Amino acid sequence: MPEFDGGDSSSEGILFGKYELGKLLGRGAFAKVYHGRNVHTGQSVAIKAVNKLKVLNGGFTAHVKREIDIMRRLRHPNVVRLFEVLATKTKIYFVMEFAKGGELFTKVSKGRFSENLSRRYFQQLITAVGYCHSRGIFHRDLKPENLLLDENFDLRVSDFGLGALTDQIRPDGLLHTLCGTPAYVAPEILAKKGYDGAKIDVWSCGIILYVLTAGFLPFNDSNLMAMYRKIYRGDFRCPKWTSPDLRRFLSRLLDTNPETRITVDEIHQDPWFRKGFHEEKIQFEDYSVSELYGDMNNAKCLNAFDLISFSLCFDSTGLINETEFSSDVERFLSAESPEKIIMTVAEVSKSENAAVEKNGWGAKVEGHDGGFIAVIEIFRLTEELVVVEIKNRVREIDQIWKEKLRPQLDCLIFQSE
Repeated sequence: MPEFDGGDSSSEGILFGKYELGKLLGRGAFAKVYHGRNVHTGQSVAIKAVNKLKVLNGGFTAHVKREIDIMRRLRHPNVVRLFEVLATKTKIYFVMEFAKGGELFTKVSKGRFSENLSRRYFQQLITAVGYCHSRGIFHRDLKPENLLLDENFDLRVSDFGLGALTDQIRPDGLLHTLCGTPAYVAPEILAKKGYDGAKIDVWSCGIILYVLTAGFLPFNDSNLMAMYRKIYRGDFRCPKWTSPDLRRFLSRLLDTNPETRITVDEIHQDPWFRKGFHEEKIQFEDYSVSELYGDMNNAKCLNAFDLISFSLCFDSTGLINETEFSSDVERFLSAESPEKIIMTVAEVSKSENAAVEKNGWGAKVEGHDGGFIAVIEIFRLTEELVVVEIKNRVREIDQIWKEKLRPQLDCLIFQSE
């Protein structure tokens, strides 16, 4: 049975009263991935459990934030979909689409694919990669282990843990973080002079296509530096069974010069790639953030960065642990509508002769003598929950808030069943 930390479940073995965790599918440096089931719908999901302590101690907080921010932007039939993010005091849970067919790596490790089957998967891969690039996202770790198959054996790109966004590009127009899996890394990354995220993804796609059709890596050596030299020189040979069109295509994908390497747009025009492509009829949904979190009615929504900030001290009983925040700030979760919360604040303040100035999903409370001020803001966390943030601006007389006003708002606090 999977391990649960305190407060993870509202009933034994059920995560947040919604997901039943099953067998362990895989593990990484600070995360484990489980098979899960939505107990209400029966839908299978993959649940990535991230250990917050390891994330914090390892300095990976920004890394996790970025992965969430990337995944929430993507909705495409060939990209693993993120359904929601949940959090407790010790863990962050990514609830994602479950790819029943497993890793593409497992399939190809049993033997090379036919050229036609390789082309089909490559077409799906390039369609997904092109979509990500159009959203300003670069994967940077494309390899068969990160390509999953659904129940229909269609491809799903996964694991954006090393992904980059356009806002990481430096003034020289390039990315500079050294990352990726050695056998799939582009030569310009080895040069350590900066690189174009789109071009290194194309290189990795070329390696993947070679592996699918050959059954082995184009650049491989037991000595890592020797392998890097081969990559840098573009020293590879196609197997004798490779068709002339595919040889030519691979040479363009694995061009060591990023300036002349084929682009995603050019890939779509290549004769080898286009064969049968129109039959795929690949389409994708566009989406907005509001679709991911539900209809917010123009609500003030928390983005992925806010979500992680709150989740670092989230308590599933409904209250926010304040040890990491200033004593002048209080936060709690509520399942009530923002309108009802503001209305309740106004009624409570009026009973204590305090004035309330409403401002959308916020309010300012001021004492009758003008001496006490509290600012209240409401943020959408999920479709069902909001975070109420209260900032006490005058600490010397905050007893007015603590003893008279605040206790009357307890009825708004969300309590998990």
